[in-house]
Amino acid sequence: MLIASQLEPFFNAALAGRLGAEVVPVPRGAPAALPAEAKVLVAAPLFGVWDLPHQRTPPAQPKGWPFGLEWVQLVSSGTDHYPQWLLETLPVSTARGVAADPIAEYVIGTIFEAVKGLHTLWINDPQAWRTRPLVPIQGSTLGLVGYGAIGKAVARRALGLGIKVHALRRSAQADEDGVVFARSIEELLAVSDHLVLAAPATPQTRHILNAQSLAAAKPGIHIINVARGSLIDDDALLAALADGRVARATLDTTTPEPLPAGHPYYSHPNVRISPHTAAIGSGARLALVEKVAANIERRSRGIVLLDAV
Repeated sequence: MLIASQLEPFFNAALAGRLGAEVVPVPRGAPAALPAEAKVLVAAPLFGVWDLPHQRTPPAQPKGWPFGLEWVQLVSSGTDHYPQWLLETLPVSTARGVAADPIAEYVIGTIFEAVKGLHTLWINDPQAWRTRPLVPIQGSTLGLVGYGAIGKAVARRALGLGIKVHALRRSAQADEDGVVFARSIEELLAVSDHLVLAAPATPQTRHILNAQSLAAAKPGIHIINVARGSLIDDDALLAALADGRVARATLDTTTPEPLPAGHPYYSHPNVRISPHTAAIGSGARLALVEKVAANIERRSRGIVLLDAV
């Protein structure tokens, strides 16, 4: 089987080695042409990842699409960076869950950084040799907005550290081992020392953190966003930071991306911004290799693709 890939050489080599198949690199964007023998396309986003929806100009469907393809594998878990024509012609599967572990590690790292402040402990002078008390992480409460692959990966790690985990998800669910499910965002905010946004961007989740919901937050809460910037009303978050209701915000995603120069988040002493990078790295790519391999096996057996659109 010949696979056309819009991803980087590291992924292509790993995929070829895993499958014993030929993986041909092709340019990103709407494919003008593909090798005639290509049966699978691993597709990178066709829209600018940082563009707002109203800024996106869908690329036209290329002449000859879908060429000889039988299936398209997206590199992302969401479909919002792809035009409809790419999603509707062939079977399409998403990369849901492949970045769950790297994102969960990022979340736990930001909690350690916020609570322990390790960068403030190192000394290089005997005059600074004095003990400093450290706040424990064990016994604190982590709130999860969204309990999909990312939320579950965060929960596993948090529970292993002795952190209590509460979660909010779309569908009602009975409590499971170690995880208590909240009935509302306000209920979740009221008990959380750290709140992780890990839900998809939908009309229902837009500005789920707003002035009303943040008024219910436990004083001193730490907000961590690894989802989409649209889940936060920025004015409301800045007001909550100003009055101390929110002690810290760690934002791996914002709206827009990048934020314009002079945005108050850049200079705020209690805001930490990273450039939408929690999911980036070899871990997610190698997990995607395994998902592609699993889906090739499923296609050969006539089984529905994993995470089909």
